[in-house]
Amino acid sequence: MDLSDKRVVVTGGAGLVGSHLAKKLAADNDVVVADDLSKGTRERVPDGVEFVQADMTDPADVSEAITADVDVVFHLAAYTDTNYSDPRRLFEENTEMTYNVLERMDDVGVDHVAFTSSSTVYGEAPMPTPEDYAPLEPISIYGASKLADEGLVSTYGHSYGMTAYVFRFANIVGPKQRGNVIPDFIEKLLRSPETLEILGDGRQEKSYLHVDDCVDAICHVVEHASKPVNTYNLGTRTTTSVNRIADIVADVMDLDPTYEYTGGERGWTGDVPRMRLSIEKVSALGWDPSTPSDQAVRNAAEQLYEELKAEHEQA
Repeated sequence: MDLSDKRVVVTGGAGLVGSHLAKKLAADNDVVVADDLSKGTRERVPDGVEFVQADMTDPADVSEAITADVDVVFHLAAYTDTNYSDPRRLFEENTEMTYNVLERMDDVGVDHVAFTSSSTVYGEAPMPTPEDYAPLEPISIYGASKLADEGLVSTYGHSYGMTAYVFRFANIVGPKQRGNVIPDFIEKLLRSPETLEILGDGRQEKSYLHVDDCVDAICHVVEHASKPVNTYNLGTRTTTSVNRIADIVADVMDLDPTYEYTGGERGWTGDVPRMRLSIEKVSALGWDPSTPSDQAVRNAAEQLYEELKAEHEQA
C-alpha cells in the first residue's frame, strides 16, 4: 500500500508509538488521531493532525473517528501495562476495542488495518523467536489479550476482505515514555541517587527497539507486504539485561548507585525473563533497525533524562 495522499486514522495516537507514527505519516497523508487520553496526552499529538477524543470501547466514538473516506486504520489503542491492576478489564476492553474498530471498518468499507501486537503472545519461547513459532502460549493476561486481538484481525483479513498487518513488538523505548524500566530507573534515581531498586534479579534480558525505528518499520511493512494477513516481528538482533539498563541509566545521569534487588527471575507475575525476536522476515522485506538494543536504550535514556530532570526540578 502506498502511504501517501491517504486519509489515515491512528487509534491510540497520543501514546508513545502512536504519536511518533502520526507525525511520520502526517508528512504525506491526512491523519486523524483518535485517543481517549487515559494514558497519552494531548500535547503529544503532532501539530496539523486532526484530533478526536474517542474511547474505542464506545461504538459511537469509533464511528466518529472511522468514516467511509478513511483508507487505512493503524490500531494502537490498548491497555499496554503487562502488570495492569485490573486484568479482567484489560482483557475485555482490549478485545472490545479491536472488535469495535474492525466491525466499524467493515461497516463503512475501510479495508486496510495495521494492528500493534506484542512479543508477549509467544510466552516463554526459544530465542530468537520466529513468527511461525508454535504453540503460542502467553503467560500474562496482556499477552492473552493481544493473542485474542490477533485472532480477530486474522478473521477480518481472511474472511472479510481486509488487508491486515500485525506487528509483534519487542520492548519499544523513546522520549516521553512513562511506566517502562528506563523512566522508572531515572525517576527512582532522581529521588534517591545513592540506591536503585531493581525488580527481580536484574538478569532479565530482552530486546529493545527505539520508537523511531519502530514507526519506520511499521510504514515499511505496510508499503511492501500484501498478503491478506501480514505478521511481522519488530525488534533488534541483540538484547540488553536489566542490570545493563541500570548501568546505562546511571552513566547517563553520572551516578554510581548501589543496586538493591527484589529477588526472583521475574520482575512481576507474567514477566517473560528473556525475549529476543527473530527479525529475519522483516529484514528479507528490506528493513533493519538502525541501532542495536544497547544503543536504543542509551538514546532513550538520554532523551528521557532531560525530560524527567526538568519535571523534577519544577516539582
